[in-house]
Amino acid sequence: MFEAVNRQGTHTVKWDESRKKFGTDDLLPLWVADMDLASPECVQEAIKKRAFHPLYGYTVYPEGYYESIQNWMQNRFSWKIEKEWIVPCYGVVPSLNFIISAFSQEGDGIIVQTPIYPPFVSSVKHKNRRVLDNTLVYENGSYHIDFEDFAYKAKEAKLFLLCSPHNPTGRVWNREELEKIIEICIENDVLIISDEIHADVVYEKVHHIIGSFDKIMDHCVILNAPSKTFNIAGLNTSYAIIPDKSLRQAYILEQNRSGITNGNPFGIDALISAYTEGAPWLERLKEHLLSNITYVKAFLQEHNIPISVVPTEATFLMWLDCKEMGMSHDTLVDFFVYKAKLGLNDGMSFGDAGEGFMRLNVGTSKEVLKEAMERLLNAYKEVC
Repeated sequence: MFEAVNRQGTHTVKWDESRKKFGTDDLLPLWVADMDLASPECVQEAIKKRAFHPLYGYTVYPEGYYESIQNWMQNRFSWKIEKEWIVPCYGVVPSLNFIISAFSQEGDGIIVQTPIYPPFVSSVKHKNRRVLDNTLVYENGSYHIDFEDFAYKAKEAKLFLLCSPHNPTGRVWNREELEKIIEICIENDVLIISDEIHADVVYEKVHHIIGSFDKIMDHCVILNAPSKTFNIAGLNTSYAIIPDKSLRQAYILEQNRSGITNGNPFGIDALISAYTEGAPWLERLKEHLLSNITYVKAFLQEHNIPISVVPTEATFLMWLDCKEMGMSHDTLVDFFVYKAKLGLNDGMSFGDAGEGFMRLNVGTSKEVLKEAMERLLNAYKEVC
């Protein structure tokens, strides 16, 4: 049974920064992508054990850190990786910035696929590169890639920032789609950078790690972390998997220039524990999240609220198509904040392609979601 933990007063972004973001403190925050559910007991115990030692100094990455990542990739994705491919990192977003600096020059084109996790676009702009937007096609309630446009954009691109599974749409790219992406990128000498931080939370589909495709293995960088899966984002522990030695050395050089090279002792032990003992907990978590997703969909349909749910194939983030509400986007945002008293992610923060959408985080208890849906229903009745 997964219960929501009271996080107020713990300096958490999702709850304690809610007023700053939304301008009011009387709403239910269901936005930033971490869960209100306790991390697995094995992780809690590992952190307690480490905290019991009274020194928290500079920390190296032990053998168990690498072995746990290797075993996780093998056991969950049938992908055998070598220890030397693994590069410890501070976080996926900093790594994106290091990669852009290491593998492109100012003015170079970088492909992204909006609607997309905002740092994909902001990282490109901050580094004075050009955003090449291969906007995903929304058709018949689901998303697919415009490969004709992708091939055209690839001709002037240096990098492709792939989000797999995709945030915020929840798409799990199938093998055929990934093979086509790989073919176009190889043909145009485009390096694939794949953010796979949501790979563990996939429901009925199969997640294919981009590096597991032999053709592209030496022309890609995979970024991952246990942070979303086990709700430990605050421990700032991620990793890159870079099979190609020259790419790996170039990345390490850029990361070293930043000065962000020390390990977090709590993050390291949490990662080892999660990847070694956390799999059974993860399966229970996925059942809970899928139940929450099913509940939200059924509630909207039962009460004839004109909001469509884009199929959530992965993640604990639901992408809600609210265009049938008949509101302008600004009015829609105000409706959720000031009428429904719900703090969701504004669809437009994911790019212009997010107009008319909102992102709902279901990583909480069923009781909290029930309260959220009742608030939504009452607000909808008021404006109808």
